[in-house]
Formats: sequence, structure tokens, C-alpha cells
Amino acid sequence: MLHWIYQIWHDADQAGAAWADNFSFLRLLGYITVRAGLATVISFLLTLAIGERVIRKLISLKVGQPLRTAEEVHKLAELHGGKAGTPTMGGIMILGTVMIAVLICGRIFNPFVLVVSLVTLALGVLGFLDDYQKVAKKNSAGVSGKVKLVWQAAVGLGAGLFLYLNPETSSYIFYSAESGMQKTSVTSFSFPLLTFVIPLSFLAIPLFMAILMGTSNAVNLTDGLDGLATGVTITVALAYAAITYLAGTQHSAEYLHIFHNRSLAELSVVMMALVGACFGFLWFNCHPAKVFMGDTGSLAIGGAIGMTAICAKQEFLLVIIGFVYVMEAVSVILQVGSFKLRGKRIFAMAPIHHHFELRGWNENQVIIRFWIISILCSLGGLALLKVI
Repeated sequence: MLHWIYQIWHDADQAGAAWADNFSFLRLLGYITVRAGLATVISFLLTLAIGERVIRKLISLKVGQPLRTAEEVHKLAELHGGKAGTPTMGGIMILGTVMIAVLICGRIFNPFVLVVSLVTLALGVLGFLDDYQKVAKKNSAGVSGKVKLVWQAAVGLGAGLFLYLNPETSSYIFYSAESGMQKTSVTSFSFPLLTFVIPLSFLAIPLFMAILMGTSNAVNLTDGLDGLATGVTITVALAYAAITYLAGTQHSAEYLHIFHNRSLAELSVVMMALVGACFGFLWFNCHPAKVFMGDTGSLAIGGAIGMTAICAKQEFLLVIIGFVYVMEAVSVILQVGSFKLRGKRIFAMAPIHHHFELRGWNENQVIIRFWIISILCSLGGLALLKVI
């Protein structure tokens, strides 16, 4: 919306309209940095404004988070017993305020903004259904794992096909490179210290599906302590806001030797809207939490970040910037694999944040220390841009 207002002013100014001089301040809306900053403020203030009302409504609807029993989690039930009844589905605040901020400050018909927004909404709907089933059935099961994976795969497939079939994005994501006298469709990936080309063309879509599935589930696993996933998301989203802005600016992209597409810079508006919404949500989600984001928030956030990494062609850098997400997911994989193969567990409990709780760290210590790791990894990932 703001860009539309800017465009009206710009056209009037170019045409020499008398009123345009009186509104010259509107030229600021032409700067992505200004609109990204406004998106942050809008989503933050909106979340604060509606937070208490949403929490009261969730309480009145009795959508308390079902906790696993002592038989399932043993000592952890004692540590988290006081959280029983805390309302979940708070992710609707994040999802709603991000979408409003993007509609106001972003260019929604920008293909990258559109695909990231649609993926975020689609996975948010999946998360909402999962949370609803947990609340309705009064247990922690929710939507079955197979249904989740199929839904996530379908969303990833749809997003990949959109990128492949849209001429503006296809020429960037699946570009043609000269190979002798013929043009060959190839897909390029960036990895720290290396950029390599793989002749995959549309076959890269399964990789994009895997990235989306992995990221959304990893954020979901991270969301196990008050404010943990929210704080980590802030640092990761800030990093990708910087990356997309730099990748959308030609001289910055050339200096850093990263993939460039002018339309990518608009994704910084989406990422900063997510930052603002998470700051606002953290106001209510910090320990002791008054509300949990639930799968509604975590799956949507994972989708937004994973899709942004794909659009920026910095998928593998997400392993570093989102290292806390990776650490949480890998700990579960190792725990399950070890138990099935050897009958022994590696960690006291997985995901790994629960391991440290059971080893004597209190909840705040785990949260703050994981935030510190996330900040350092995000800074490290940005530092590696120059050497990719």
C-alpha cells in the first residue's frame, strides 16, 4: 500500500503536479529500508495492541496447551508442570500482524514476497489444525506426522513450481548458462567458501521441498521453552533481512559475489515484519510465558525463513545462521536413531534444550545461552557472505 502511495506521488511529481511539492516527504516511501523499518514498527505495535485481548480470548475458549504426562517425560513433567493450561495458538498473532504489515509496507505482488507469504500462510493453517486437534482431543498428538509431511511436501512442491513457471523467478532460480553452443538449464547453490553449479533444472524442486519441510519442523522442535524459538527467530530473520536487501542491491551483490535479483530486496520487508511481530510476541512469551505460539506460529515461521533462504539462493547458509534450529532437529534424529539401532539414548532427552534442563540448567539459562549461540551464528553467517 505504501509503495502504491509512493508511486502515485512519483508519477504526479514527474508530471509536474503542483500538489506533489507539498508532499515531497512521500519520496521516503520509495526506499525499501524505510518501508522495512515501518513494517517492523507496525507488526510490533499491532502485536502489543492485540496481545492481551487475544490471550483472554484463547483462555475463554480453553485452548490450553496439553502437556505430556509424567509417564512420557518423567522428570520434565515436574519442571514444566506449572505451564499446564497456558493458552496456545498464539502464533495467530505473529501470522496476522506479519501479513498486515506486509500488505501495508510491502509489494505483495512481487513474486518473491507473494510466494513467501503464501507458504507462510499455508503452513500456518497446518499448524492451526494441529493445535486445534491437540486442544480438542486434550492430548499432545495433534495432526499425524504423515499428514504433516504430506502437507509440507505439497506446499514445497507448489512453491517450487511457482518459482519454476514464473518467468521472473525462473530465470533467476533456474537460470540458463552457456554450455558450448547450447544453453543448459542449471541450478546454482551457494555454500560457504564455494559456489557450485548442478544441472538439475526443475529437479531442484525436491530439494526445495526438503528444505521447507526441514526448516518448518526444526523451528517446531525449537519451540519447547518460553521465548526460545521466538528469540532465535529474531536473529535469523534479521540476518536474512540483511541478506535479501544486499542481494537485491546490485553493487552490494557484486561486491559480495552473491546472487543478485532486484526484486529480492522486497523480502527484507517481510523479514523485518517477522522481526517486529516476534519482538511483540516475546513481550507475552518470555518466561513465564502467558501464551505459547504453538504449531500455528512455529510451522509458519519455519516456512517463511526456509522459503526466504531459497529465494535468496542462500539455502546452505541457513545451516549456519539457523544453527540452533539445526542443533535441535539433529539431536532428535540422533536420539531416535541411536535408540532404534543400539537401544541406548545419546541425550537425557531430545530436543537438546530438554537435555540441558535435565542436566541442571534452569529454563532461563537454556534460553539465554541458546539466544547467544543464535546471535553469534547469525553474525558468523553474515561474515561468510564475502567468502562464499
